[in-house]
Amino acid sequence: MQAGKGSSIMSMLSGFISIDCGLSEQSSYVDDATELAYTSDAGFIGPGSNYNVSAEYIDQSHWRSHRQVLSLRSFPGPPGRRGCYALPSFVAGTSKYLVRATFMYGDYDGLNKPPIFDLYLGVNFWKTVNISKPDAVHVAEVIAVVPDDSVQVCLVNTRSGTPFISSLELRPLKDTLYPQANATQGLVLVGRHNFGAADLIRYPNDTYDRVWVPYTNPEDQWTTILTSSKVAMEVEDRKPLYDVPSVVMQTAVRPSNTTRNVMWFPWDAEPNHVYPMPGLLPVFYLAELETVDGKQERRLFLISLKRPNSSASWLIGDFDYLVTTVVSRTTGRPVPFVSPKENLVILGAANATTLRPIMEINSTILPPFINAAELFTPISTAGVGTDPQDGEYRR
Repeated sequence: MQAGKGSSIMSMLSGFISIDCGLSEQSSYVDDATELAYTSDAGFIGPGSNYNVSAEYIDQSHWRSHRQVLSLRSFPGPPGRRGCYALPSFVAGTSKYLVRATFMYGDYDGLNKPPIFDLYLGVNFWKTVNISKPDAVHVAEVIAVVPDDSVQVCLVNTRSGTPFISSLELRPLKDTLYPQANATQGLVLVGRHNFGAADLIRYPNDTYDRVWVPYTNPEDQWTTILTSSKVAMEVEDRKPLYDVPSVVMQTAVRPSNTTRNVMWFPWDAEPNHVYPMPGLLPVFYLAELETVDGKQERRLFLISLKRPNSSASWLIGDFDYLVTTVVSRTTGRPVPFVSPKENLVILGAANATTLRPIMEINSTILPPFINAAELFTPISTAGVGTDPQDGEYRR
């Protein structure tokens, strides 16, 4: 389906840039799910080779509804060669952006050898892209401050196969959002999860086109809590710091077994050659959705983030009914909470997050819960520009 003129104009007015890499020049279309206009990458990149994924993946009905991964652009060349996209960041009054790159190998070259390569935001290392299998979709997302009128996304050959990319998206954010992202630090997404949800949520339900992925209930250990009522956003100095959509906060989960009020879930922050021990910046979203006999009962529990060599905890409670509480810290380091009476043990993985209630005498305590969460790793963004010697593929 071809995008109409009105759709393209709306996409430009919102400041969104949506690129289907490898799409034939001057082609465009409107995505069925988001109704956002996607265009060819011809105007954002110089050399490179356009391909479609192999026929077996195009013919699969699942991928027909994900049009962006059916074509790609590859960047053949010697080790160290960079292929760079230049994306204009032209929204007045905005310097903070979400940049998302998507990759599906799809055995486009017939070699059945998924590559490994590095991704850069300008001159700054973003992450290593490790494609595990031909039909795996790898998504890389970063939130960063862009001081200039454009931002470069570069793919770098690291001797482990030819770099390629399926789609590239730029989304403007309010400068007040995600205060941990600043002129020298960007936030690379590890996971963005919506607990209790059945379907993925993104634009238009999320104004910024963040993708909220349903978190799978581990062996039915959690009970889903639902509401159809609007959930308000907690604000600080009259400015929301994260602006999570109400529809995301309308679902939550709590332990099914109320005699064992512990919830845990593992998160894996991938190490790489630049950040062998990546830092962790969690953001938890909680909103009280339950009442008992028409009255809001009290909850008080501990969120503990534990790693092999470090840990941090937050004691939280007294939630307002249908109002989002955000648990995080703007400086980029979680605030440690030490309780002499609590020795939390993480079940399973070494890197995990646990929610556990703190019992008090003569008080009614409901089990812990969670609505949504994001986990980021910080990267240096001291100079979001592009090295003049990026190579012949740099536009």
